[in-house]
Amino acid sequence: MSLKAKLEAVVYAAEEPVTLSQLAAIFAEEVLPILDEEPETEVEPGPEQVTLPEASVETEAPEETESLPAETSQGDEKKSGRLRDRRVRQVLQRVLDELIADYANSERGMEIREIAGGFRMATKPEYHDAVRGFIKSLKPPMKLSLQALETLAVIAYKQPVTAPEVSEIRGVDSGGVLGGLVSRKLITTAGRKPVIGRPILYKTTKEFLLRFGLKDVNDLPSMEEFEKMAGELAESEAEGEAQDAVMQSTEPLLSAGEAIPDAVEHGEAEMPAEEPLAEAEATPQASDEQVMASRAADES
Repeated sequence: MSLKAKLEAVVYAAEEPVTLSQLAAIFAEEVLPILDEEPETEVEPGPEQVTLPEASVETEAPEETESLPAETSQGDEKKSGRLRDRRVRQVLQRVLDELIADYANSERGMEIREIAGGFRMATKPEYHDAVRGFIKSLKPPMKLSLQALETLAVIAYKQPVTAPEVSEIRGVDSGGVLGGLVSRKLITTAGRKPVIGRPILYKTTKEFLLRFGLKDVNDLPSMEEFEKMAGELAESEAEGEAQDAVMQSTEPLLSAGEAIPDAVEHGEAEMPAEEPLAEAEATPQASDEQVMASRAADES
């Protein structure tokens, strides 16, 4: 059986994500022969290897040269052990990358994902509906109320955080919700805050990462992404309301369209009413001329 097949079997059988250090401890004996066959081209000389010859040249006293072999041998053993462990992890990482690529490029329903600092077998997102239907038929999924989701979101983004701080952000008392989240192992205590009263601090757990399929807390959506999603949701709601308003206003418009000709006829009937207004504006000018003529006659 190849090393790739063994890694695949271990990742598949593990209930929790398998870390690279665990795999290195299990398969170190199988990886060492591979390291002996490969040329040591990846290991570059460190600063200690460069300075050792200069130090040996500068040491002229015979007493120091006698103590150097014992110290350098211990240092070389530790350094070689660290380099060996590093090369073992590099080989395992390379094999895991090949496995991840094989699962991603093939038409399989499974994939290997890096979750919570380790590797775990999971179903591909495109088959979510089928898996969800199957899981619902087996047992009811974990359901969280809106209050629990709000509290969990505050803790995830503000952790470690105290219960009064969570209640202040939410605007309501969150003591009972915190107890439910602790019982479901989604959050846990993280010591006490060094302030008056020393309130308990809360943080998310590894179970939280497993439930939501996150590698770590840094994979949570940022506030900018939330604002973008909220803006898109508000735009879609506004468009829907506008369409509803247009649909509701079509019936009154159609009924009012029948009375439009009457309104036009009424407007045409009012047009001649402007002529008497023009005559009324001209009459004051004629009366002024008559007044001027009468004044000139009087002066003469």
